[in-house]
Parts: sequence; structure tokens; C-alpha cells
Amino acid sequence: MRRFVQVALLVLSGVGLLRTSLFTEAYLRYVKEGMRPLLIASGVLLILLGVAEAWSAWRSAGRRPETEGDSHDHGHGHDHSGVPRVARLLFLPALSLLFYAPPALGSYTASREAPKAVAVVDEDGFEPLPATSPLPITLTDFTQRVQQDEARSIEGRTVRMTGFVTPAGGGEGWYLTRIMLSCCAADAQSVKVRVYGVEAPKADTWVTVTGTWHAQGTLGTSSAAVALDGRTVGEIERPVNGYTDALPLALGS
Repeated sequence: MRRFVQVALLVLSGVGLLRTSLFTEAYLRYVKEGMRPLLIASGVLLILLGVAEAWSAWRSAGRRPETEGDSHDHGHGHDHSGVPRVARLLFLPALSLLFYAPPALGSYTASREAPKAVAVVDEDGFEPLPATSPLPITLTDFTQRVQQDEARSIEGRTVRMTGFVTPAGGGEGWYLTRIMLSCCAADAQSVKVRVYGVEAPKADTWVTVTGTWHAQGTLGTSSAAVALDGRTVGEIERPVNGYTDALPLALGS
């Protein structure tokens, strides 16, 4: 029984990994896109280990003497070589890879951690902004320009950003949020921009927001609020790989 459980766990886990990484994009909920080859290799390896274990068990069974079946009895009249029942709970994560994909990280995670500290940009590191209006911009770039760009290039500009909704808790407004991964979901970090003036859609809804900088603090310094006076907000589909702070999607795309 013990070897059967080992074989089943190895094969189920391997098949689940291959299904998730080869035939769906669900793996992007847990790891970065570049990890896909490693997931595929891991799935193949688990299946091979399961096959090898099954082959070993079959060969052992063929060589076992007829009286060997009683060798584990220890004189008590029953076999103690079985797998503890609690070990069978390991089937649940293996089966989940096949039949159920947990949801992507979202507002629950983002609301329980401080926003990621954005990198400091060199004094001459800000490129001139195009004249496009509204200006497509990432949440990270918006944060850097609001708090570090002494030229105040963001002042008076209508910008457009994409992310998902995170409730702000107490006070006014809500957060437009992106979650980024360095490797996997365990090291997720968020970047947030507070939005005022427009009603918040339901938490975790992906939206594109347009608006202007919320004038609070001194623009170009760390006292400036990383916030937006919203003008429009429109729902969009979640990007396939939502764990990047990419340029915004167009409304309705």
C-alpha cells in the first residue's frame, strides 16, 4: 500500500504540473513566465520517478517468496507497514493541480503589505514625456515621477494606468494596484496609487483609470502623495500575466 501511494503521488503531481504549465496559463498565478521550462522539466521528472517506483515495486513483488507476505505481521495478526492516514492528505494538492487552480494574488495580499519601495532614479534619469494625452504610464513610473522628478513633468498631465482594485480601508479613495514577482508568489510585492474622485469598483476588478496627480505635498519630493484625481474608470479583462507593472491597456480591451 505504501508504494502504491508513493507512485500515485509522484504521477499525479507530475501530470498536474505538466497540465498547468503546458496546456494552460494558470502557472502564471504562481511563478514568473521564465519558470515554465523548469515546471515542465519537474513534471516530467516526477512522472519518471513514479514509473521507476512502480517498476521497482512490480519486480519486488515478482521475486517475493510466498511466505514473505507474513514477514511484517510481527505476530500480531495484522500488517503495520501501511501509510499513515494523514499522509493521504498529500493527494489534495496533487489533485488540485489537475482539477482546481487557486485564484491569482490580488487585493487580499496587497492590503496586508506595505507597497514596494520604488528605485531611486538618477537626477538626469527621467526621459521627456511624450505629448500623448492621456499619457499611458506604469504605476512605478508614476510614483517615481511624482516623488523624484524635480522638473515636475507630471504636473497637469492626464495619465492613464491599469491595475486591480484594492480597498483603502479607512479614509477616502481606493488603491489601483499591481503585484510583481521576483520569482514566485512567495516573494510578491505590490505598487499602489491611491485614487480619489471616482467610485471604486468591486475589489480585485481590473480597471484602467485616467486622471491627474492629486495635489498633496510638494511635487518632485518624497512628500508628494502617490495619488490620482480620477476622471474615468473602466473595467478590463485581467492580463494573462498580471504580475508585471506593464503599460496600461486601453479601456474595454
